[in-house]
This record gives sequence, C-alpha cells and structure tokens, in this order.
Amino acid sequence: MNITQLLTEQTIILNLSATTKQQVLEELVSQLERAGKLADQHAFTTAILARESQSTTGIGDGIAIPHAKSAAVKSPAIALGRSVEGLDFESLDGQPAHLFFMIAASEGANDDHLEALSRLATFLMDERFRTNILAAESKQQILQVVAEKEASLDEAEVAEMASTDRSEKKILAVTACPTGIAHTYMAAEKLKERAKELNISLTVETNGSSGVKNGLTAEDIAGADAIIVAADTKVEMSRFDGKPVIQTAVGKAIYETDQLLNRAVNGDAPIYKHDTSQDEAKTNDTKSGFYKHLMNGVSNMLPFVVGGGILIAISFFWGINAGNPDSPEYNEFAAMLNTIGGANAFFLMVPVLAGFIAMSIADRPGFAPGMIGGLIAITVTGVEGASGGSGFLGGLIAGFLAGYVTLLVKKLFSRLPESLEGLKPVLFFPVFAIAITGIIMMLVNPQLTKVYTAISTFLESLGGTNLVLVGLLLGGMMAIDMGGPINKAAYTFGLAMLDAQNFNFMATVMAAGMVPPLGLAIATSLFKNKFTKPEREAGKTAYVLGACFITEGVIPFAAADPARVIPASVAGAAVTGALVMFFDIGLRAPHGGIFVIGLVDGGVPSILLYMLAILAGAVVTALVAGALKKRVVAAA
Repeated sequence: MNITQLLTEQTIILNLSATTKQQVLEELVSQLERAGKLADQHAFTTAILARESQSTTGIGDGIAIPHAKSAAVKSPAIALGRSVEGLDFESLDGQPAHLFFMIAASEGANDDHLEALSRLATFLMDERFRTNILAAESKQQILQVVAEKEASLDEAEVAEMASTDRSEKKILAVTACPTGIAHTYMAAEKLKERAKELNISLTVETNGSSGVKNGLTAEDIAGADAIIVAADTKVEMSRFDGKPVIQTAVGKAIYETDQLLNRAVNGDAPIYKHDTSQDEAKTNDTKSGFYKHLMNGVSNMLPFVVGGGILIAISFFWGINAGNPDSPEYNEFAAMLNTIGGANAFFLMVPVLAGFIAMSIADRPGFAPGMIGGLIAITVTGVEGASGGSGFLGGLIAGFLAGYVTLLVKKLFSRLPESLEGLKPVLFFPVFAIAITGIIMMLVNPQLTKVYTAISTFLESLGGTNLVLVGLLLGGMMAIDMGGPINKAAYTFGLAMLDAQNFNFMATVMAAGMVPPLGLAIATSLFKNKFTKPEREAGKTAYVLGACFITEGVIPFAAADPARVIPASVAGAAVTGALVMFFDIGLRAPHGGIFVIGLVDGGVPSILLYMLAILAGAVVTALVAGALKKRVVAAA
C-alpha cells in the first residue's frame, strides 16, 4: 500500500491555525473526523493524549508525529498539518515544530497499512523530503512529493543498507516504542543510515505494530560484537544474556546515533546479565521513580481490596455481627463471605502491596522479601493493645525497603564466579534479601505501629468543621487530575483508612470520584448549545462511567477544554466530599460506584444522604461548567 492512499487531500491542512500543542492535536483530530476516518473522535483524542503522556512525539528537526492505535479509528489514515511560523511541541531538540503528521492506526490494521505508516516515519529522516513538503504550495504538490519519494526507492540500495559485510565488527540493534508505528522505524532508519556512512556492519530488528521484523536469530546474536537496544517498551532481553548490550531510549537512537554506534564499535558496552541488568530507558524515565513503584503495588493489590471489601460488605446484609458465631445475628453464609473477604483477601492486601512495590524496584527477586516485609508490618506490633501492626504505612515502607535491599544484595553478589550464577536467584538473593528486610522490619515496625495508630486515632477524633474540610480536600484531589497521581494519592489514602477500619474516607473518595463524569454528563444535557454533537454523545457514556466510579470518563471533556472543565469538576467533587463527611457516612466497599451504594453503613437514611451528596456535587459541576463554557457556534 502507498502512503498516498492514507494521506489524502481531505486529511491535509496547509496552514494550521493552532498556536499550541493542544490546539494542534485537536485540529488534526478534527480533520480526520471530517474526512470520515474516525468512529469515535473523543476516544481517539484520549488515545492520542495517552500516547503524548508517555513521551513527546515531537522528534525534532521541525517534525512531530502524534500517533495512536485505537479501535476508535474507522480506517487507517495520516493527517498532515503545516505551520510556517512553527510552534512549541516539546520537541526532543527543543526547537519549534513546523510539520505535524498525525498517524491514526486502527486496531485491526493489516500489515500493508502498518508498513505504509512506518515507511512515512523513515521518509521524514530525509532532510530533502521535509524541505519539499514545507515548500509545496498546494495539497496536490505535497502528495506528488510523497509519491515521488516512494517511486525513488531503489531495492538494491535498501538491501545494501541492510548488508552486514562492511566492517570487521558486527553490530546488532533492536528498536521499539510503545505504539510501534513511528519512533520504532525512524530509529531503525537513522541507525542504518549512519552505519552505512560510517562503514559499520549493522542488522536492525524492529518491534512494531505489525510484529517483529528482521528478527535477530540465535546465530546473529552469537556472532555479534555488541548490541544496541533502543526501546521505550518491553523487548525480549533474555536472549542477550552474556553479550555486550547498550540499553537506551528509542529517541536517543535518533539523536545520539553516532555516539551509540561508536560505543558499540569501541566495545564500550556492559555485559548484560539477565537477572541483574537495569534498562537505562526505564531508569531515565521520570515515571520510573516513587510513583511508578507505588502504583505497581496499588494496582496489583486492588483485586484483593475490591473483591475482599465487597464480600465483607455483602456479609453485613444479614446483620453487622452476622459473621460472629456468638451473635444472635449469626448466619453461616455471611460468616463464610466475611472469612473469605476479611480473614483472607484483606489479610493479604498489605503483603501484596509491599511485594509488588519491591518487584517493581528489583524485578522478581524483590517479590519474596517485599511479601515477607509486608506480612511483618501487619503481624508484628510490639505495641500493647495494638492490632493490625503498622498496616498500610508499614506495607509501603516494607515494599520500598525490600526493593532497595534486594538491589543492594544483587550488587554485592554481582562478582561471584560464573559457576555460581545459577544459585543467585534461588539461594543468595532470597536468603539475604529476606533476612535483611525481615530484621529491619522487626526492629522498626513497633515504632511504625505507634505512628500508624496515632494517625488513625487523630483522624477518628476529627469532627464537625475539621472533618468537613478533610472531605473538601479529598474530594478536590479526586477530581483535579482525573485518575492521575493526585487522584491516586487520595484514593490510596482512602484505602489506608479502610484498612484502619475508618470507613468515612473510603465513602468520601468514591463519591467524589463519581462526580466529574456525572457532572459533565448532566451539563451536556442541560446546556446542549455549549457542547458539540460528539461531546453530547460522549455525555451519554459519561453517565455510565461516572456511575461506575470511573473518574477518567471526564478526560475527553477536560482534554478539549481544561481551563473550564477542571475547575468545574473540582468544585463539584469538593462539595460532595464535604457533604459525605458532614453526613458521617461510611462505606466498606473500595470500588463499585452505584453498584455498592446499597452497602453504605447506616441503612436507608444513609444511602439516601449518600446519593444526595453525589447528586449535589454533580449538579454543582454541571452548573459551573455551563456557566464557564462558551456557546458553540453552529453546533452540529
């Protein structure tokens, strides 16, 4: 398939009106929508923004290639926008971008489509091609430039570029980016181009959307002098065990090409050990620090929390003491649910949190020490009258402690003879990492328990205005970044207090988290002239997402108009948080939205007040959004 079958006159904007990165993305998405290439404009916008949040697609040299692979794409397409003045797109080289190619790949795109999309990425590495696109005076001329470039490809030249007999040393490379459409192939093209000019023998494997191409064989790897892995996503690394490997981000293969190739040729590459090597790309990623490790623990803990919490809550249908054999309310089935949810699922919550935090830091060797450290956190109190140990706080500390202790142990044993290599993961790592983590946790957990108990006691002692202010703050946090770090921090706090048997905070964060999508959904119904037709359609979906406690349902609206939607969302969620605290409502289920409202402590009166708090916040959000948003001109 030719690129000109994907890039058409209907998807080209000769002169963009946008002056910001956000506006460029919106303008190009709208162009694809008008060309009939999208099934769901809002869903595709969300996918584009999600890709941008991973790393900028402004690759430098005046080019940006925002791209996404999504079911929201009706048929694969490329949209091109030009800006003569240029604008800031957070490019890798810090320079303004002038050419914006938005690649829309469908979930079911076949290999022909994907190869054409990736071919465009390689064309953009040609400075003459870029210059000709910028100089074109019409859409027809742009398409002609693209067609001539495709026609000029010489198969013999391509084969020569892939040749591996131009130097004594044999270098291999692997390129991969999260989407596998643009950066993967641009990095491969740049490496091959410079290798040819420097007379370096190079074979490149690409891990793209259409699968692995030019895959490295065992024979290739065995004969390689060095291997460059330029990847922002996971690639199979165990095959390189014992070989000199340079690991870096895919963007560096585009802009630090010579340095990487020279390092490979000069033997400046560490020997890769599959159990101990750390990926430079991950290490350098700003998301690979505290937040990433914490979220790895929280996300893996959630099934235990959600499943266990809801089972416990359901058991209360037979009475608050239905699980107690000595109570007149005792019910055998309720007791069974309570045992499954509380004595088992909830009991494992903190150890699982700690285990997966440690695993995120130190890979699999960190998992066992993290689990043990988390178990000690909830079982070894050393404080008279205390139960539950240091709970969630201790689990967090145990997870990070175990992770970094395991890294230290791995480093200390990195110089053992090769004959003992196989004993590291099954003997040395677990014994020493578990022992050190366990001893430290045994010593510090009594003090952590005192701190945790004091925090819980203080929060439980809050009342009246103080408690309402806490609810106001937690509610606002749940809405300000719609599922981002601040939202997750508030939700994690709610889980911690749930573990401490304080159920008001869980009720607060869940109710507040439901408000933003519900509020915007109501706004699309009340103020139809202030929303486009696609936004009004998205409002219908937002009703369902909000009811299910999926705060991210407001993202399409916030992405299109953050200055108005975010303040409206925060205002409504804060009102709901304050009301839930004022009404003193508790909820033992950590997720489920409308489906667990019946499990609110206090029966029908509390359920009605809880629903009132959610509805009040949603109405506030709707009214604020309606007041702030401007009327849509000629709305469809």
